[in-house]
Amino acid sequence: MSAAAARPDTPLVTDAPLSSWMGTLIDYVQSARPDLTNRQMALLMVVYLLPGPHTVRGLAARLRVSKPVVTRALNTLGSLGYLRRQKDDADLRNIFIEQTPQGLAFLEEFAELIERTEGHGQRQRHGERRATAH
Repeated sequence: MSAAAARPDTPLVTDAPLSSWMGTLIDYVQSARPDLTNRQMALLMVVYLLPGPHTVRGLAARLRVSKPVVTRALNTLGSLGYLRRQKDDADLRNIFIEQTPQGLAFLEEFAELIERTEGHGQRQRHGERRATAH
C-alpha cells in the first residue's frame, strides 16, 4: 500500500490548477446558485465570451454535440433566465441565442469565485515555495 493510500487526507494529485479548480467548484457548490452541468456551463460561456450571432446549429458544431443536446441545455438555461431565444426578423426560421442580464450577473459572480480561488492558491503556492527555499 502506498503512503498516499495509507493517509486519506493526502491528495493523490498535487497539481496546482486542479486544486484551484477544486476550490472554485467547492465554493460554487456551497453558493445558492443553480447547479449547472459542464455542457450548460460551456454553452453559457460560448454565448457570452465568443462573438455571435449564436444559433443552435452553430453552438452544436462549436461544442461537437447534437442539436438536441444544445436544445436541452438551452431549455434549462432559458428557464433560469441566463439565455433567451430571439427570432431573426429577416428569416423567421432562424432563432438566435442571446445573453441576458441574469446570465451576465451569474458569469460575473462565477468569474469572481475563480479569481478568489486562484488568488488564494497563488498566495498558498508562493508561501510553500518560500517555506521550502529556507
